[in-house]
Amino acid sequence: MNTMIVKIQSEGDSFSPQEEMALRQAGEIIKNGGLVAFPTETVYGLGGDGLNRESSRKIYAAKGRPPDNPLIIHICRLEDIYPIVGDFPEAARKAAEAFWPGPLTMVLPKSGKVPFETTGGLDTVAVRFPSHPVARKLIGFSGGYVAAPSANLSGKPSPTAAKYVIEDLEGRIDMILDGGEDEIGLESTILDMTVTPPQILRPGFITKEMLEGVLGEIGTDITIINPESSQAPKAPGMKYRHYAPKGELTIVEGSPEQVVDYVNRSAAEDRAAGEKTGVIAASDFLGGYCADVVKCVGSREEEEGIARKLYAILREFDDEGVTRIYSEGFDSQGLGQAIMNRLLKAAGHNVVRL
Repeated sequence: MNTMIVKIQSEGDSFSPQEEMALRQAGEIIKNGGLVAFPTETVYGLGGDGLNRESSRKIYAAKGRPPDNPLIIHICRLEDIYPIVGDFPEAARKAAEAFWPGPLTMVLPKSGKVPFETTGGLDTVAVRFPSHPVARKLIGFSGGYVAAPSANLSGKPSPTAAKYVIEDLEGRIDMILDGGEDEIGLESTILDMTVTPPQILRPGFITKEMLEGVLGEIGTDITIINPESSQAPKAPGMKYRHYAPKGELTIVEGSPEQVVDYVNRSAAEDRAAGEKTGVIAASDFLGGYCADVVKCVGSREEEEGIARKLYAILREFDDEGVTRIYSEGFDSQGLGQAIMNRLLKAAGHNVVRL
C-alpha cells in the first residue's frame, strides 16, 4: 500500500486551502473504510470509521493489536455522543463540561450503533472529544465518529511525532497527517462512568485530583490483569504490555544515592556481557550515572515536561541500539501517576526496590 504523507502546518482552527483539501480527502478515506493517522493533543491516533466493523478490523490488523483491546471513538461535537451511548448520566455531563474538549476518555454503555468490533466485544464504549484542531476537523469530515487507538505497532511506545508513525505504519495505512509534535505526550485519562464512584482505568493528564474537584469521590482500578487472563480489558492499555522499547527496561526505586549506585553496578555488568546500556533520569542526579547512553527526561518539578519527553526517549533508545535500560522511578501522585503507569507497562512491571 502506498501511504500518503501530508504536512498540516497551520496553527489553530485556520487552515490553508490546500490543507483543507487534504483534510477533506482524509475524511473521505475514513468514510470509505480506509485508515488515516492524525495528531491529537495527547499522541498520534490511527483513525477509522468507528461505526464500521470492517474499519475497526483494519485498525487491529494494521497495528497487530489484539481484537479484545477496545478502541476509543473520537467525536468533534458534544451532541454527537447521544447516538452512540445508551446512557449519559449527570456525572458524565459534568465531566464533559469541565474537561471536553480535552484529554479525557469516558467509558459509557454503548448503543446498538456501535459494533462490537470497535468495543472489543464489550457492551460499553470509550468516547473522547479531543481539543486538537486537526483532529476535530478530520473527525467532522469523516462523518463524526472516528475510532482511533495510538498510531503505532502494538506494544511499541506511542508516537508523539509523525516520524514515528511513518516508522511503524508506512505501507500499512492510507494516509498520515503530519501536524508536528503533540503537546501532552501521554494518552488520555480513561474514566469508567458505568460504576459508582467513577473509576480511573488509565491515568493521564487529567488527574484524579482534578476529577475529584468536579465529581467528588473517584476510584482507581489498580488491578494488573495478567496477559493470560480470560478477563476482557475495559479500556485500552489494561491487559497487554504497552509502550515498550526493544531493550529490556528496569525501573529502580530507592534513595537517589542507592539508585545511582545500583544502576552503575548493573550497567557495568551489562556492558561486560556485551549489552549496550541506557539510563532514563531526571536532571537532579544526571551526572552521577555511567552508561553508554544517559538521557535526561527533565526536572521532577516539571512533570508535564517529563510526560512530553518519555515516549520519544524510549524510541531514541531503539534508534541507538540500546539493549538494557534503567529508569528512575517517579512520583505516583498527580501527573506522576500517569508517568509511572506508562513506565511500568513498558517495563512489564520489572521493578527493583532498594
